[in-house]
Amino acid sequence: MRRVALVTLVVDDYDEAIRFYTESLGFRLAEDAPRPDGSRWVVVEPGSGQAGGTGLLLARAKSEAQRGRVGDQTGGRVGFFLHTDDFARDHARMTAAGVTFLEEPRHEPYGSVAVFQDLYGNRWDLLQPAD
Repeated sequence: MRRVALVTLVVDDYDEAIRFYTESLGFRLAEDAPRPDGSRWVVVEPGSGQAGGTGLLLARAKSEAQRGRVGDQTGGRVGFFLHTDDFARDHARMTAAGVTFLEEPRHEPYGSVAVFQDLYGNRWDLLQPAD
């Protein structure tokens, strides 16, 4: 096995999720294909789409149980880690795009980090690892 290719993120609406991940976080839309059951296969990826990264499969909730998990897929813990090579640049761009940061940036031995939430409330780390 070589890598984790996709991680599913349950969302309320495909188009609002695509807008958030592409416009606010700067991801690229890698796939958006209709499926026979009326759903869509929607994949967004950070960066330029170079091989080796992990994409997000944006899956619209289909049941009450799934709708109840939107925004709480990891029980309130940080569940997603977005690495950057320029923390200050990306933090400023994301803040200007309306991304909600839950704390001020901090500098830890492992790197510069700040927790933010996506449009549904899932917690993410924006992280520039230490050299």
